[in-house]
Amino acid sequence: MNVFKTNDMKNFGFTSLLLLLVVPAFSQVQFIAHRGASYLAPENTVAAARLAWKLDADAVEIDIYLSKDGQVVVNHDRTTKRTGTDSLVIAETDSDELRKLDVGRWKDEKYTGEKIPFVSEVLETVPKGKKLVIEIKCGPEVLPALKEAVKASGKKKQVVFIAFGWETILETKKQFPKNECHWLSSRVEGLADRMEEAAELGLDGVNLHHKLVSKGVMDRAKQLNLDVLCWTVDDPVEARRVADLGVSAITTNRPAWLRQQLDTLK
Repeated sequence: MNVFKTNDMKNFGFTSLLLLLVVPAFSQVQFIAHRGASYLAPENTVAAARLAWKLDADAVEIDIYLSKDGQVVVNHDRTTKRTGTDSLVIAETDSDELRKLDVGRWKDEKYTGEKIPFVSEVLETVPKGKKLVIEIKCGPEVLPALKEAVKASGKKKQVVFIAFGWETILETKKQFPKNECHWLSSRVEGLADRMEEAAELGLDGVNLHHKLVSKGVMDRAKQLNLDVLCWTVDDPVEARRVADLGVSAITTNRPAWLRQQLDTLK
C-alpha cells in the first residue's frame, strides 16, 4: 500500500468519486520536508524535524550513515565539514565525537548547540499519521543497526526507505519487506530499464529528480505499478507541473510555503 496516496478508490462512494474528478491533483499530493524544514532550520537536525511537523509536513526526509562505533547517525555528507564546527569523516569517527560538534550555528545563532542526531532521536519526533523517509547514504552495512533502531521506536509502519545505491535499496527491501522502498535517481540514462527491474524485484517505486518527471515516465510507472516521488522542488510552477502529472509526493525545503503557494494557483 502506498503511504503517500491519500485516496483509496475502493473506499469512495459515487459522490466522492465525482468530487475527486474535479479536485486538482496538487490538492492530493503529499509534501516531504527535505532534511526537515531545512529552509528555516539547520538540515538533518531534531530542530528541523520538529519544525517540519509544526508546519504540517506530511513526512520528513533525513539522511543516515553508520558511525565508526556502529551507531546510525543523521547527516547528509560523508564528512561534517559543511555543517559542523570541525571536519570529521563519519564512518571513521565514533558517535560521541561526532555529537560534540555544533551543527546548528552555521544556519542561525538561535540553533547553537544542535547536535548530529541519532536516527532514534528523529524517530521519536514522528507524530501519529506522519512518515519518516530515511535515505541511506552509505551501504547495506547500516541495516542491522537501522533495523534495531526502527524496531525499538515502535514506529516501523511509519518509515519509508530510499537510496541511490541499487544493491543497498534491494537489500533494504529484503530486510524491511513490509516497508516502502524507493530507488533514487537523477539520471535519465538507463531509467526505463531500472524501472522495469524495480518492478520485477519488488521495489515499491522510484524517487526521481523533478526534471525526470514526464508523462512518459508516469505512464510507464503506472503500467509497472510503481509509485513515483520526486525531489527537490521549491518552485510552485514546477511543483504544480509534477503534481498534475501524478507524483504521489514532492520533497521540498519549504513544505508549508509550497503547499500554500499551490493552494493559490488557479
